[in-house]
Amino acid sequence: MRQSWLPIPHDSDFSIHNLPFGIFSDERPARAGLAIGNWVVDLAAAYALNMFPQYPEAGNAFRKPVLNDLIALGRGFSEYVRKIIQTALCDEQSDLKQLADHLLIPQKKVQMHMPLKVGNYTDFYSSEEHAFSVGKLFRPDNPLFPNWKHLPVAYHGRASSIVVSGTPVPRPRGQTGQANGTPSFKPTNALDYELELAFVVGKESVIGQPVSIEEAEDYIFGMLLFNDWSARDIQRWEYQPLGPFTSKNFASGVSPWIVTWEALQHFRIPAPAQQPEPLPYLAHYPRQNFDLSLSVSINPGSSEEFLVCQTNASGIYWTAAQQIAHHTVTGCNLQTGDLLATGTISGSGISQKGCLLEATLNGTQPLKLRDGIDRRFLEDHDEVIMRGFGQKGDVRVGFGELRGKVLPAIRYSS
Repeated sequence: MRQSWLPIPHDSDFSIHNLPFGIFSDERPARAGLAIGNWVVDLAAAYALNMFPQYPEAGNAFRKPVLNDLIALGRGFSEYVRKIIQTALCDEQSDLKQLADHLLIPQKKVQMHMPLKVGNYTDFYSSEEHAFSVGKLFRPDNPLFPNWKHLPVAYHGRASSIVVSGTPVPRPRGQTGQANGTPSFKPTNALDYELELAFVVGKESVIGQPVSIEEAEDYIFGMLLFNDWSARDIQRWEYQPLGPFTSKNFASGVSPWIVTWEALQHFRIPAPAQQPEPLPYLAHYPRQNFDLSLSVSINPGSSEEFLVCQTNASGIYWTAAQQIAHHTVTGCNLQTGDLLATGTISGSGISQKGCLLEATLNGTQPLKLRDGIDRRFLEDHDEVIMRGFGQKGDVRVGFGELRGKVLPAIRYSS
């Protein structure tokens, strides 16, 4: 077990085994950093001190306001950076220790920024528990469509409205259906969150050339927490026949720190068996997921936050490798910084549901918080807090927090 000279809380998501990448700023411009305990390692300043001599050409990547160029240098580069910092954190004589006042900045003194320039974002529907529960609400006799167990269902989302943790989300307006079959235009009355993970694409593929299932994981740089904000009443009216549009394009949230693929390998576990056997381009062995504990809390206005969901990523039916293989089977190309989200992650119990649509049975059974407060869907000034981590023995690797507060609808000018 590595021992650091820097005091790191035992329950910190940002242990010496993690060291996730993010973009931060203080009185100086936004730049790349690594999270360790309650601190940020300033990678641009570390580079200026020649701490990464094997990559003398990498200086610009550390100074950019997004991580795309750093990620494009490859997983070998990011692992080299992490190992240099890990070693320095365990060496009392290291430059990092001797120059800690210059290289280590308290997280409470920095502002975190969107870590990526996201060019493309795809949202999958990979949790069988979620797909079955939602299907049962609207199609009790046929919860899963015939295609669901044969391919990773997905839709292309809006990349420009993906925002970093802490960004408030105004309640969206849109068309909603009425009993007489005509629409009304108003703020959504059914605003919801969706607890997801997102895989960050780390290298580009060639248009016209599918990525094989065997090679798929080589294209992943790391993972983020992801909140796919959803307006359920707008969604019900618009989703047929092409799927969600304005009900989801107004905002999606991501956690600020990207946990690298390598840091997550300690938590690999077998994925659920698939029946029927998928087509050959989607078949791979061993199929693996991640043992990651995930949670959602709601802070209703000025009250304390209330835990509304605890679940795990281990039960996802369609793996990251299968998502990539299916995404590219037509020849669609991946680009560095793309996000591939899992879709809502849910378990079988009511306390394991990753969205309010499931937890409240489409608003028919309110979720009790505390002090007489309940929720069918989110109300103005509610704050949603998502968390996630892996824990195996003394090794903990986490994502930190993904927060988003609901603001009242912005006045619409016709």
